[in-house]
Amino acid sequence: MASRKALINVHRIIRSTAVVRRSSVTPSAAPPIFQNGVDLGARFFSGNTSSPQNIDIDLSSEEKKRITINRLLYRSKQRGFLELDLVLGNWVEENVNSMDETAVKSLIHVLDLENPDLWKWLTSQEQPPEIVSSNPVFLALHKKVMTNLNKHAAPETRAAAGQPWVKGWDDFKRGRDAPISGNQ
Repeated sequence: MASRKALINVHRIIRSTAVVRRSSVTPSAAPPIFQNGVDLGARFFSGNTSSPQNIDIDLSSEEKKRITINRLLYRSKQRGFLELDLVLGNWVEENVNSMDETAVKSLIHVLDLENPDLWKWLTSQEQPPEIVSSNPVFLALHKKVMTNLNKHAAPETRAAAGQPWVKGWDDFKRGRDAPISGNQ
């Protein structure tokens, strides 16, 4: 009975790897995804984090503007980092309709930044690089975050600049008397 189950499992593994090999497509050979003349694949990540001005944005028609705004809203609300989802999502929802092409490029540059770095820079845990600190969208977001932090939490309750902001969740005590996990 056990050998029969082993054979079935081996057959499933072989069949699943064969399907993967058959259906895999090399990225260079993959055709771009178009719908109604709009490239649906390239707008989710610009791939350019060095300069926001090198990004190609087309806001010429209402339809293209609506599609771009919807993508920016999605990217700002679905980052997988709850705090940034809330901060960025609300800010973008409030401001994206009044943005011109340059502001949209600056927003895309901010959205291309890594979550942990962006959060540390927005909350002043670390100093952002010059290219980020000169971004007008980042400056507006940073101002909003710091205003809310100062309104709802006293500065002395937060960690000093350059120090970890959240303490306890990743502090593991080592030794014989230490708890198994956590800072207990």
